[in-house]
Amino acid sequence: MKKNDIKAIDIVVNIWTREANALRPKRDAFYRGKMKVKKETAQGISHKEMLRRMDAAGIEKAFLVATRAGRLGHPACYHLPYELVAKAVKLHPDRFYGMAGLDPYDGMHGVRELERAVKDLGFIGAHFYPHWYELAPDHAKWYPYYAKCCELDIPVQMQVGQSMIYDPTYRLKSVGRPITLDAVACDFPELKLIGIHVGIPWTEEMIAMAWKHKNVYIGCDAHSPKYWPASLVRYINSFGQDKVLFGTDFPILDFERTRAEIETLGLKPEAKRKFLRDNAVRVYNLGKASTP
Repeated sequence: MKKNDIKAIDIVVNIWTREANALRPKRDAFYRGKMKVKKETAQGISHKEMLRRMDAAGIEKAFLVATRAGRLGHPACYHLPYELVAKAVKLHPDRFYGMAGLDPYDGMHGVRELERAVKDLGFIGAHFYPHWYELAPDHAKWYPYYAKCCELDIPVQMQVGQSMIYDPTYRLKSVGRPITLDAVACDFPELKLIGIHVGIPWTEEMIAMAWKHKNVYIGCDAHSPKYWPASLVRYINSFGQDKVLFGTDFPILDFERTRAEIETLGLKPEAKRKFLRDNAVRVYNLGKASTP
């Protein structure tokens, strides 16, 4: 199997245009410092440049997140409008898909907005960060969204594992322990739950949840493949090959570097194909997805 002969699907990508970044708090210390994002990337790139980088890495499609990061009002928090992502999807419908960010404090208004994003804007899934609200995935405030995701037949992805210090004025606890997906999977057995960001430092716990529940999956993004725990690589390469999905959390991980590191993991051809592409097609019903 030749390098990058599989056209990958990246399930976690941040829309990173200058327009989008103007709506985010400036965080050079986090992105360029701790995360080592290059200056030319951190300041924002065009859709054309993102697609060029995706092509160079053999990535065919990317799921763009309309991020909800905390309750509006604090300068560290921000929400990206669904329309911003929808515009990118409309410009490149064969390359981009939309992911609707969730805020648990939006209540039923947020639930209706999620429905609008799916039915009117063509979004294919939901996304949220538990730590930005310090509410674990099994907190009751997330449950109305879970019910709506079941009704709409869309997956929901959420960060599991530790969170970072994104802003020193807004320190957040790591509430996304993978074990908290246990109750959610029991309460919503038809809901496809994707624990993104690998689950580090509780990767074994994340693997246990995916092994226990038919409807729980692992999103392998945000942590460089060369640093993945050996147990995760074994899982991808063996009995977990149907339960893992590729992602970068771009710009946290560079597209080309991530693909290159995956090539060094020694994955079996079938397992690698499922991981990079087939599982995303199946879990997100991409064969049935239509553009608005």
